[in-house]
Amino acid sequence: MAKRSRAYLESRGKVDRERLYQPEEAVELAIEASHANFDETVECHVRLGVDPRHADQIVRGSLVLPHGTGQEVTVLVFAKGDKAREAEDAGADYVGAEDLAEKIEDGWLDFDVAIAAPDMMPVVGKLGRILGPRGMMPNPKSGTVAEDVGQAVDEVKAGKVEYRTDRQGNIHVPMGKKSFSSEQLLENLRALIEELVRARPPGARGRYVLNVTLATTMGPGVKVNPQTLIPG
Repeated sequence: MAKRSRAYLESRGKVDRERLYQPEEAVELAIEASHANFDETVECHVRLGVDPRHADQIVRGSLVLPHGTGQEVTVLVFAKGDKAREAEDAGADYVGAEDLAEKIEDGWLDFDVAIAAPDMMPVVGKLGRILGPRGMMPNPKSGTVAEDVGQAVDEVKAGKVEYRTDRQGNIHVPMGKKSFSSEQLLENLRALIEELVRARPPGARGRYVLNVTLATTMGPGVKVNPQTLIPG
């Protein structure tokens, strides 16, 4: 078992690990319990009542958080002609076609998100074995294969996040920075849970949002009462 630092143990002592906190309390406590000397990312971890072994119960999508994530995102766009110019005007960091695909095949991966115009998918499809395992493959369901590449770039730069259930039915999403106000983090949290509820697959039975936990990059987890976050 990994040995925890003294700072972490002191932070963990501030959190009742058996208690389900109200959202406002959880946000403030997650920040209070953080101990690193950098602007940690605040993460949300959600356990859903789905069985991802069944394709119709995989929960996947994206949303633009009201206050973004606070992270600088490097965006690459596969496009030509007018769409390439749209991507450049929107602030894409890299724009190209076969030239970028060749660089990626040679091992270059100096970007965070890849977006593609639909007519570029024959080029992009060859990169699946490289981008797929890293969660960077453009996909229509996440909005990273788009006719309006300019809008897609705008959304990513504004704080768009993707989510997808892992093998245990968990979703992990960055929802801001420690330097955000409690109100900003709370609004991002509520927006995320509302999005997940909208994305509930028809095959899901019983309770859907089982557990919600907040944590900073280096801090302990703080459990949130999920029933206080579910709209309606």
